Order: sequence, then structure tokens, then C-alpha cells
Amino acid sequence: MDSLIKTNDMRVSFDLQSGFIKGILAKEKKRVKAVDGIDLEINKGEILSLVGESGSGKTTTGKAILQLLDNVQGEITYDGTPIHQKDKKQLQAFRQKAQMIFQDPYESLNSKFLIIDIVAEPLEINGQIKNEQHKKEKVIEALEWAGLRPAEQYLFRYPHELSGGQRQRVVIAAALILNPQFIVADEPVSMLDVSVRADILRLMVDLRDKKGISYLFITHDISLAWLISDRIAIMYLGKIVEIGEVDKVISSSLHPYTKALINVMPKPKVSGEKRKRMILKGETPNPSNVPSGCRFHTRCPFAEEKCKVEEPTLVEYSENHFAACHFAEKLM
Repeated sequence: MDSLIKTNDMRVSFDLQSGFIKGILAKEKKRVKAVDGIDLEINKGEILSLVGESGSGKTTTGKAILQLLDNVQGEITYDGTPIHQKDKKQLQAFRQKAQMIFQDPYESLNSKFLIIDIVAEPLEINGQIKNEQHKKEKVIEALEWAGLRPAEQYLFRYPHELSGGQRQRVVIAAALILNPQFIVADEPVSMLDVSVRADILRLMVDLRDKKGISYLFITHDISLAWLISDRIAIMYLGKIVEIGEVDKVISSSLHPYTKALINVMPKPKVSGEKRKRMILKGETPNPSNVPSGCRFHTRCPFAEEKCKVEEPTLVEYSENHFAACHFAEKLM
């Protein structure tokens, strides 16, 4: 498959905020490495899910790829062309082809705006509206692509008049109106009722199939990633610890963290069956004080002395299936 998005050693760090007196007395500022050397490749027409607990760096990764942060290091390429933040024309053209769907449809829509104005805003910003009739036609088209039919019924309503699922479809319509090739979907169904989630996921897959859109689908729920993805990347404390085709990662996981995430997936209970679950112990370490060696060793039941001092790198154990674990072969 042809590559659409590539990152090479992408890094994002933030200064840790401290009190006024501590800030003056501190010899050097503490920094949080939210994303610490990420190499990702997303192919045209592919859904790649990025899975991990809160604080793992998933959302920061998505924002960094879209150049929504100022402190991104490393190289990001779109369709083979490196993206440079200082090149404003290039950045504007890239952002027309790359959009984001945010987690909370209640917060991401301006309650004072009509739906027609919310969905048309990207066209306004990019100077692509010829007249009011053209604006209306483009918004109707986007709303219908997002599954809001008949679209005319939604144009002159406000967000508070819609359900959560309808709001998220409006958010999707606003992302679609510029005909993007790539979308970062940041926990797009986590705020919705279970009954609505499946509809939104089906819509995203349908848009991929009909429009060829590529997605970075960000989620903490590996069962959702299993349903929607072509490939899954597992993230822990700013690092990718496993990545591969969805069936390989789910059925033949190589990293203890992946195994723990899979073990908490809901499964039907078979009478008489005793299930052994690997449950994670302890809390995720503070990102400002990442453990030495393998950053997962403080919670890993298989950790040995080597894990405390030597950081593992991603190794290909089978075709297109990579893991960063010293003992991945033993866990196969």
C-alpha cells in the first residue's frame, strides 16, 4: 500500500508547571516527554488505531501529526512531502487535507452558532465560499455524507437541539467539508451512548471505503480498535511498544502491556471455564519521571534485571508485527 502519513523520530516535550518560588529556585525546568521518538506510517485508505491508557501520549501524537502544537520535533511527511511549520502556505494546504474529530461533541461545537455556520466554517476560513447558495449546497452535502438526512432539517438548528450522536455527526460533517484524505479521530465515540457508538463506527468505515479516507483512530478501548482497524499500535508512556495487523496483535500479542489490555476486553463466559487474566498492578508512572530501561518494567510481571537498565527497541518478530520487549519471543 502507498504511504500517506509518515513520522520519523517524532518528539513532543512540555515544561512542567511549578509554583512561583519553586520556579525561581529550580536549577533547571522539568520536562514531560509526552511523545518520545515515534515512527508511524499510515497508508492510504487505512485505519490505524493508537491504543493506550490515559496519559500515554495518544492525543498529543494526533495533534503533533496535524501540526497543532508548536513544540514538535522530528520529521512528518504527507504523501511523501515533509511538512514544515514555518511554511505557512504549505501548512494551510496540509490542514485542508488533514482534519481532526475531537472527543467531546458537546464542547467542540459553539452553542451560539447554527449548524450551517458550524459546518461551513472551514470553507469560510479557507476562502472557498462563492455565495450563500454555494455554502448551503456544500453544507447539505457534508451533512448527508455524515448521515444526517434530510440535511435541510438540521441547517438552522443549534447544537443544544441535537442528541449526542447527531452532534458528533455534525463534527464529522465539518471535518468532511474540505474533502480531507486523512482524519485524526480522537476518542470519537467515548462520550456517546453504547447504542450510538456502532452507528458512528460504521459511518467512519463507510467513509473510508467510499472516499478513501485514512484514519488515525485514537482510543483507550482495544475492543473498539479490534472492530474498526486494519492495524493497531499500542502506546505506553510516549512510546510505541507494539504495532501490527489487527488480527496478529489481538490473537498473538507480543508485549505484556498489550496482553493486559486484551485480557480486560469483555468476553462471554463459558460454563466451567476458568479464565486466567493478567491484570496490571499499580499506576502509570509520572511522565516527568519515566523509569529507566523499559518504561513498563515497574508494572510488568515478567520483568527481570535487564529490563530495569536497558530500553528495548521495536523488533519485527513476524511480517509487519513489531514489539519492544526483551522477552517477546518467550511470550509468543
